[in-house]
Amino acid sequence: MAMDRMHAQLDAILRASVSGEERVPGVVAMVTDREGTVYSGSAGDRELGDGKMSEDTVFANFSTTKAITATAVLQCVEEGLLDLDAPAGTYLPALDELPVIEGFDSAGQPRLRAPASRITMRQLLTHTAGFGYAFLDETYQKLEAEHGQVTPISCTKASFKAPLLFDPGTRWWYGTSLDWAGQVVEAIRGERLGAVMADRIFEPLGMSQTTFSRTEEMKARSATIHARGEDGSLSPMIGFGLPDAPEVDMGGHGLYGTVPDYLRFIRMWLNDGRGENGDVLRPETIQMASLGHLGEGLEVVGLKTTDPTLTNDAEFFPGQQKDWALSFMVNAETAPTGRPPGGLAWAGLANCFYWIDRESGIGGFWATQILPFADAISFTRYLEWETAVYSHMQSRAAA
Repeated sequence: MAMDRMHAQLDAILRASVSGEERVPGVVAMVTDREGTVYSGSAGDRELGDGKMSEDTVFANFSTTKAITATAVLQCVEEGLLDLDAPAGTYLPALDELPVIEGFDSAGQPRLRAPASRITMRQLLTHTAGFGYAFLDETYQKLEAEHGQVTPISCTKASFKAPLLFDPGTRWWYGTSLDWAGQVVEAIRGERLGAVMADRIFEPLGMSQTTFSRTEEMKARSATIHARGEDGSLSPMIGFGLPDAPEVDMGGHGLYGTVPDYLRFIRMWLNDGRGENGDVLRPETIQMASLGHLGEGLEVVGLKTTDPTLTNDAEFFPGQQKDWALSFMVNAETAPTGRPPGGLAWAGLANCFYWIDRESGIGGFWATQILPFADAISFTRYLEWETAVYSHMQSRAAA
């Protein structure tokens, strides 16, 4: 009966999310424990008005890709192929060629200098290497607008030419570090990142619906990304999305996949690295990677937009301390949703959100396809949905 009540409440949140004037087009949301899926729901549209949203819908994962790339890095660490604290340029010399940008001179040209230290793999996984995104940083934005810097959403080699914004290890700032980490994996393995993931992560986990390049059948099941207007209205962004058959498999944002597939990945982290068809990581690696790795003096900060078409200002749990694991945000305090300290979480640009609570043995994924990020409706409903999950868990524990 308790599970029935939880399912009814979670279903009601999904229905409310796709109803009325303040709505999302469609949503798929799922919860898993260590054994398997305990809740699965979908509501609304893949594209406005079609009523086709379903649990096999394919989503652009965007930055929920990052944790999967970090898993591929950690496998290299386990095999002795990579040292987290060694200079990453040891494995990928291009990383040692990047300067730090200190603004622009009177003629508008970039002022560049050599970095004070070499980037390490740990810094790539914790977003302390010095990289950013143009939609969160005015310097990168100017480089794209006036100096031909190519956006990473293009999934091209040219997008890797951006300089560092600060010396490695001196601050936390969210950016393209995991794109670079994926290139390190490719250099070590001698094959494309998608092939590495397919053999070493997707096959052991049974993730047959996750890829850098969709089949035609997957395209037919894909949700359209919608733009939220200033008046709150939604409009389909027909043709907008990550490229199929990309020039580069972008470890920071390039995957497409379904929610059931991502739940298999979450379940692996809940189960100390075990998958349906084999182990992905060792228990001691999972335990190490789940801890905060920023160190003294560094902290996760709120993100301020420089491009309101792509993201709003965004921060999980303002006023609370957050750390960064390998590679997830870690809440250091009990979150307002009920998630206990030590929870792992992050999100994707088109308003996908997930969490992994290893202490309680539960995690979830909420998937919508809307820009800009931190959509007021999707994000608020996601937090309401996670809160409902923990409320029912606490009720069951007290019974």
